[in-house]
Amino acid sequence: MSLPLGLRQALAAAVGHERLLTDAADCFVYGYDNSRKHHLPDAVVFATTEIEVQMVVRACRQHKTSLVARGRGTGTTGAAVPLRGGIVLSLERMNQIVAVDPANRLMRVEPGTTNQEVQQAASAHGFFWPPDPTSAAYCSVGGNIAVNSAGPRAVKYGTVRENTLGLHAVTGAGDIIRVGVSTTKGAVGYDLTRLLIGSEGTLAIITQATLKLTPLASAKRTLRAVYDTMHHAAEAVSRIMAQPITPCALEFLDGAAIGMVRAYSQALPESAGALLLIEADGPEAAMDEAVAALSHAASGPGLTSLMTANTAAEATALWAVRKALSPALRTLAPNKLNEDVVVPVSRIPELIARLGELSQKFGIPIVNFGHAGNGNIHVNLLYDSQNAEQEAQARPCLSEVFDLVLLLDGTLSGEHGVGLEKRDYVGRAIDAPTLALMRAIKAQFDPDNILNPDKLFPITSS
Repeated sequence: MSLPLGLRQALAAAVGHERLLTDAADCFVYGYDNSRKHHLPDAVVFATTEIEVQMVVRACRQHKTSLVARGRGTGTTGAAVPLRGGIVLSLERMNQIVAVDPANRLMRVEPGTTNQEVQQAASAHGFFWPPDPTSAAYCSVGGNIAVNSAGPRAVKYGTVRENTLGLHAVTGAGDIIRVGVSTTKGAVGYDLTRLLIGSEGTLAIITQATLKLTPLASAKRTLRAVYDTMHHAAEAVSRIMAQPITPCALEFLDGAAIGMVRAYSQALPESAGALLLIEADGPEAAMDEAVAALSHAASGPGLTSLMTANTAAEATALWAVRKALSPALRTLAPNKLNEDVVVPVSRIPELIARLGELSQKFGIPIVNFGHAGNGNIHVNLLYDSQNAEQEAQARPCLSEVFDLVLLLDGTLSGEHGVGLEKRDYVGRAIDAPTLALMRAIKAQFDPDNILNPDKLFPITSS
């Protein structure tokens, strides 16, 4: 579809001709994200100010053209893929750190700022922002906010929702809104900040965020516990989370995941059925006590080895095993369905056991790892789309994975969001009256349904 002349002129008036791409070759790379799904947009616009964002939204609304806001394209669910073509609004050039306010433990940033840039700026003042996805070097804060992306530290410090005080945004109606506070308490009106977080650009486009900062701990210790079975590792997770010392990270790898990354650690025994990476932070004087408490909780049936990193280099080596997983998965099979389901911690053993049964039933290899401390497990279905049998079985297998998660009182996503990948399964997790209320909220923010349409909610026949 070619761009209507009136819309082209309005977009050029908003951002200038040099920040408007309409050639298909130039627009191509803005048509996909890390889900590897692709759809060519009709144009790409680069905004640098809130007013420009507002002008772009109003132009798209006037011309009834879909508008997809995009950060750095690191999402895995297809949320940034422009299914209807239309306009992609890239926020990568809105990357300013507006203010760092250590006295009030906050920072104001534009949405294109990377997570790593935020961490570096906060660290210079002795603080950090708790959300820490593995793509921190590349992903944008706007993207983190859009899907409520978290990471290992969420087990102790919470997700984006717990660490964002306020937002500036432009609604689908073209209105600039300010929501939230600059304080850690606020009880006036509805909490629209938390509503916008995780809404995947379907309600409004974030133009600035006020982030809540946390003081950096003076010390950190990393432990690695290896178990003979996943069941014993999951029992250890329950013990660890039931005692007073809350780890700042509690990561888990199942036997299949360990086999994939064995080259990164020769110390991993061939018989390892599961592995836990446990990290504690706090004052240096408290570290011995924390390590002792976590070691005691980790010890129990099935423990085959327990080690503590004594240096930063040793800790980095332990984490290398975990960080090697995602790249390794890309090489194991041509195609991957990467789901980040969440179940109550006590249900992890049953989840892993029954995932193994589904793997056998459908002939689809499944590799599991993730954030055990809050039950957020990354379930990776590996298959080859050129293999007719695997191609036919992958989606039915995924469907039963989701049914299993809901049966175990879990939820379909912990930090990746819904996007396109999980859209058609949302009706299983959310009842019809609640979905209707959510659609009504969407219509209030975005009356012409131009903001990231066809995402988040199941498609209806009406």
